[in-house]
Formats: sequence, C-alpha cells, structure tokens
Amino acid sequence: MDLDAYVAEHDAEWRRLEQLSRGRRLTAAEVDELVALYQRAATHLSVVRSRSPDPALVARLSRLVLAARATITGGSRLSWREVGRFFTEGFPLAVYRAWPWWSGVAVAFTVLTGFLMWWVAGHPESAAAFVGEEAAEDLVASEFAGYYTEFLPPTFAFHLWTHNAWLAAQCLASGVLIVPVLWLLWNNALNIAVVGGVMISYGRADLFFGLITPHGLLELTGIYVAAGAGLRIGWSWIAPGPHRTRGRAVVEAARDGMLVAVGLVGLFAVSAVVEAFVTPSPLPTAFRIGIGAAVWLGFLGYVVILGGAAARRAGELSEPRSRPRAS
Repeated sequence: MDLDAYVAEHDAEWRRLEQLSRGRRLTAAEVDELVALYQRAATHLSVVRSRSPDPALVARLSRLVLAARATITGGSRLSWREVGRFFTEGFPLAVYRAWPWWSGVAVAFTVLTGFLMWWVAGHPESAAAFVGEEAAEDLVASEFAGYYTEFLPPTFAFHLWTHNAWLAAQCLASGVLIVPVLWLLWNNALNIAVVGGVMISYGRADLFFGLITPHGLLELTGIYVAAGAGLRIGWSWIAPGPHRTRGRAVVEAARDGMLVAVGLVGLFAVSAVVEAFVTPSPLPTAFRIGIGAAVWLGFLGYVVILGGAAARRAGELSEPRSRPRAS
C-alpha cells in the first residue's frame, strides 16, 4: 500500500470532516455530509491499521473519528443548558415525585422529636442519664451557644456542608434496605430531643429555638427529602406497582434519588451559610428566624412550582377538567 498516495487521495475528505467536527451549528445537509465522511474516515482508519499502521496517521485518524463521533452523538460535554435544565426541571421534579415520602418523614420526625423533647424536659433525671448533670449545666451555660461561634464562619460552613451532604448520601445509599434510614433518623431525632429537652428544662427554650430555627428549617427539610427519597427506593422493591418489574421500579426510583443527591449538595450549601453566618449573628432573633423561614419557603415554592410544572409536562399530572356548561 502506497501510504503517501492514500493520504493524498483522502486528505481533502479528512480536512472537511475536521472542519465539520468543530462544534458549530450545522445545517441538515452538513449533518448528512458529516455522517457520510465519518463513516468513510472510520473505514480509512481500519484500512490503515491493517495494511500500513503508520503511528502518526493512525493517531490523526483516531482523533478525527472520535471528534466526529462526539459531534454526531452530542458527546459528553456539559452545557449550561443542561445545567439549567437540571435546576429548573430535573431536581425539582425528582423532589416533587417523592413528596409523599419526605412529607411523611417530616411529620413522623417532628412528632417523635417533639415527644422525646417533652419527655426529657419534664423528667430532668432522664437528661442527667443521657448527658450527665454537669454536662447538662455546661450545655446550657455555654456549650450550646458556643457551638455556633467556635470556628470561623467559612470553616464552620464547610464542615456543616460536608457533614449534612454525607448524612443525606447515607440515607439515599441505604434506602433500599429501609432500616438504616430509620436508624439514622432515630439518632438525629434523639440528639435534637435531648439537647432541646435539657435547654427547656433549664428555662432556656428561647435560646434553643432562637438558634436552631433559622437554619434548621432548611437543613432538616433536606434530611427529610433525602430520607424520603431513600425510603421510596426501598419501597419500590417491595411494591413496584402495576405494569413494572421490581428491577425497573428500583432503577426509576434510584435515578430520581441520584438527582436528589446532586441537588441537595446545593441545598446544604445554602443551609450551611445560614447556620454559619446568620444563626450566630447579633441580629434580633425574629429577624434571624425570618431569614431562615424565607429561605425555607423559597425552597418549598421552588419544588412545588417548578416540580409541578415539570410533572405536568411529563404527563404525570392531569389537567383539571372544565365543568360542562348547563344548556
């Protein structure tokens, strides 16, 4: 095989293919041309490899074929449009689909935590049994409030962000087993209840709720969403529903769970900023709680509005039928 003659014969086609593979918007005719030239270049690469494997030419044709294939298939390049679609459709839709689960988790968690907090506050001996009498006094005197000012805000925010994201990842990853999610929720409920019960029993309910509410509304909602999405994955294995195999049901729920996991990284970043900068700030308590409530309501509105709209576009919600007019 005369390699120089082969290159001279097909070089114009390869240059044209390279020009079409540069990522610009193509017309329909150019797309057809691109596909045809891609197929030819793939054949040329195969011929060169088998008859005269010149390393430089093989490398050139390999890069050219890969670039053309990426242009035809769309490649794996991340576009801002895809990022925007994730935040306007993918994430809110996944959270919206799982709302019965995380709403149920929120109600159960709140009721359980409230009951345990009431019990600890009404039985001081139980608080001593959990943390010790001296530790309880230190908690009320300085440790609870000092927790929010122990580190510099940026360092504290990063610690909170990674901790909460890891907790959410555990809920989602272990959701198919169900029990580990319930165990994680129980530990968190018990921790909040004991601390809150101790603070209330010493007459510092104002300090406890004034510090935990600004960030806790959004932070706990993120945990509820993660736990609910995780439990939804587990339940899809137990009860896949009509016309679906267990494998398909788990895959669909797990796909939504992955979207939730990525989106919650942003949510916990916001809650960490609130906890590190707003919660310990000298602003009036009502103002700090107002900031936390506004952020929390903003997230709920985001899920309801964008998630509901995405569900309607996907045909998961039926539009309300208009009433028939009286003749």
